[in-house]
Amino acid sequence: MKIKKTVHVLLVGVSLLTASCNSNFLDQVPSDRITIEQVFNRRRYSEEYLANIYVTIPNEAYRNTCAWEGCSDDADITYDRPGSGYNTYPMNLGNWSAASDYMNNWTKFYQGIRSATYFMQHIDGNKEILALPNGQDLIDQYKAEARFLRAFFYYGIIRQYGPAIILGDIPIAGDLLPTDEEMQKPRNSYDECVNYIVSELDLAAQKLPKHFTAQGENDYGRATQAACKAFKSRVLLLAASPQFNGNPDYAGFRNLDGKQLISAQYDREKWKRAADAAKDVITGFSFSLYRKNDANGNFDPYLSTRDVFLDPWNSEVIFTRTSNGLKDWERSVTPRLASGYAAVAVTQQLVDEFEMENGKGIYESGSGYKETGFSSTATKYTTAGTYNMYVNREPRFYVNVSYNGSLWINKSEGNKVIETFFTGNTGKKGSWDFPRTGYIARKNVHPDSNPRITQYVARPFILIRYAEILLNYIEALNEYEPGNPDILKYLNEIRNRAGVPDIAGGLGQAAMREKIRHERRVELALESLRYFDTRRWKIAEQTDGGNFYGMNVDAGTKVTDLVFYQRTIFERRVFLKNYYLFPIPQSEIDRDRKLVQNPGW
Repeated sequence: MKIKKTVHVLLVGVSLLTASCNSNFLDQVPSDRITIEQVFNRRRYSEEYLANIYVTIPNEAYRNTCAWEGCSDDADITYDRPGSGYNTYPMNLGNWSAASDYMNNWTKFYQGIRSATYFMQHIDGNKEILALPNGQDLIDQYKAEARFLRAFFYYGIIRQYGPAIILGDIPIAGDLLPTDEEMQKPRNSYDECVNYIVSELDLAAQKLPKHFTAQGENDYGRATQAACKAFKSRVLLLAASPQFNGNPDYAGFRNLDGKQLISAQYDREKWKRAADAAKDVITGFSFSLYRKNDANGNFDPYLSTRDVFLDPWNSEVIFTRTSNGLKDWERSVTPRLASGYAAVAVTQQLVDEFEMENGKGIYESGSGYKETGFSSTATKYTTAGTYNMYVNREPRFYVNVSYNGSLWINKSEGNKVIETFFTGNTGKKGSWDFPRTGYIARKNVHPDSNPRITQYVARPFILIRYAEILLNYIEALNEYEPGNPDILKYLNEIRNRAGVPDIAGGLGQAAMREKIRHERRVELALESLRYFDTRRWKIAEQTDGGNFYGMNVDAGTKVTDLVFYQRTIFERRVFLKNYYLFPIPQSEIDRDRKLVQNPGW
């Protein structure tokens, strides 16, 4: 096999949150060009090569450049306007095609897949590592990490694009011409992709430490058995969901040779497989929902649901990206009054989803919800004079949403009142830095971070956590075995941690499905999952198209100005059936004659 004789490993520094000043695995950066023989004969260079495969994991902490929030029904990107460079604007209006090349993870993930495969094929001969007392064990672990990363990239492809091309264990030579026959490959079926990814995750887990607590502190952020099992849960839940499990819309989706790419036959057993995978994480490890007490030693649901993202390596963390864009995220969701950009807005649809503190939805009888007037007294989470729409909501509402009249989270310079009405300190008048809905995303902002003085609290960015696994489990279980007591047990565990009352028993499967989907939306809000949930449930045509609402940001001169508090359409979005899957970039279709495009593109 031909390959270029030199390799230039990306000059990317990856920093880990650690108390130690010592160099650690993911901090390694090569200084110059080296030969490929040196890479796989020297421990340092091999570890640098592997560290840079980790870098291929998308840096989605800085989400205002990512479609997963701005193209979901939970959020809006402030700079959605022509010429802004933010792809969510044309995507939400339906102005894009396969040639647009938006969010091109197809090419990026295949680059990561090829690098991981090449590493696995060559690390066995590293003499420096083999000379160590634990040399073979170390090589086995490194190969398992590369295998995990390769499976992760394949998962990223099937989640965004559907059926992938499985390349196997022999890397394609890097100097082949685009017209070479080896470059002409058809897509595998979706089920083949799922089975391959699952088998790779299972195989990788055999040679990895069980959990990050079994690693040295400098190795936090590397693959573990727990991460393998958690992403296996995601993969199998996706495969069991309506988008890919008996979807008649894909009945004609075939390769050029007629091979069916997504089965139109529903398979109930896929839900059992998904439930079993999630249960393995629940029973096989020592994860628990993160809980935190207040200064008086009493359990505090607000601090618990807020600080699960701020307290590094807590009991709920499964896998993280240690190098991340969280400081950019924090500035992007900080209001202008605190030197931020207010760049990610929350939709009225998400605001309405949060329950009242008594556990009732805002439109349920007895909820106590009011959409007129202002409060006369302060509550635990609101000040006197707060618009009643935002009073007595569940704690997770205050974790996720900054609203007009709320206090900014950083108190180091005193209490700062956020004003999103027209002439307010973060309003539309005279600036692009305003939320088009009148609400700003607030989740995963550290109270000690202060963009005004460029002060940020470094921490890992959570890619998957235990609450998601519980929600994966009960969703799959409700589809396979409705009425199983585990469904109510774990649903209420999540609600109890969030400070809202239990759901009563006796619900039928359909009603429980809606409760689970609701809980998933509010618990995992603004974590880049809602975009894919509405698609895998096949409800995006209802949720992601049509009128989108917020408050009237074109009006108001003070916080108590009623003209601001009017449900107002800020955007009419377009969602077509072909949007359930991203288009494969047209450049890839042009290169590979056997590669079929996704339906409708």
